[in-house]
Amino acid sequence: LDDPVLLKARLTRMIEDEIAIAGPIRVSPNERRLIALVGPTGVGKTTTIAKLAANFHLRDRRKVGLVTVDTYRIAAVEQLRTYADIIDLPMEVVTTPREMRRAVANLADMEVILMDTAGRSPRDEVKIQELRSMLQEAQADEVHLVLSSVSGLMSLKRTAERFQRVGVTSLILTKLDETTGLGHLVPLLRSCRLPLSYVTNGQNVPDDIAAADRRLLARAVMGLESLDACR
Repeated sequence: LDDPVLLKARLTRMIEDEIAIAGPIRVSPNERRLIALVGPTGVGKTTTIAKLAANFHLRDRRKVGLVTVDTYRIAAVEQLRTYADIIDLPMEVVTTPREMRRAVANLADMEVILMDTAGRSPRDEVKIQELRSMLQEAQADEVHLVLSSVSGLMSLKRTAERFQRVGVTSLILTKLDETTGLGHLVPLLRSCRLPLSYVTNGQNVPDDIAAADRRLLARAVMGLESLDACR
């Protein structure tokens, strides 16, 4: 193709075909969904939980409960508790699988349970296995791996590979506002074979989160769309 416009359009469509989309979390009437977020430290799991919780509760009028197993960093527990108090949501703190059973039982009348987990190093096999046991005890319906778009491709690939052992069902890509491009997106998705559910683009709660849009992301990869458009 000699026409650069047509060439870009064709490449954009090719990239679009490579981007697998999970779609947003869906909750049917008379159904409870338990959604867990996992990932390494510093990727924005707690803030993402708060955004999802606020949108489910305030926009969708769903009954939402929170569970945190992030007992290694007290500040993170208190951060989520602050959000829970502001949004007026029940919250359970869990340290053992037995407590997980109790926490889920205490939130039995919720339509959506969102679970925040401790940031784990993907190289720490013991902690990854502990996380896997906790998720199995909770019987999570969906497990979203949260990754920062600021990280390099090799780091993202290694992290995704290690965390897939806990039963990850999709990816959430954060910090689009802090990255200069998304050239690593397609190689990452091709490597881990997981669909993308959400992207985040800032710290504002409940804003700065959106269901992943294949067309917008493909255009952003090609530099045809501002990353701000992806939120």
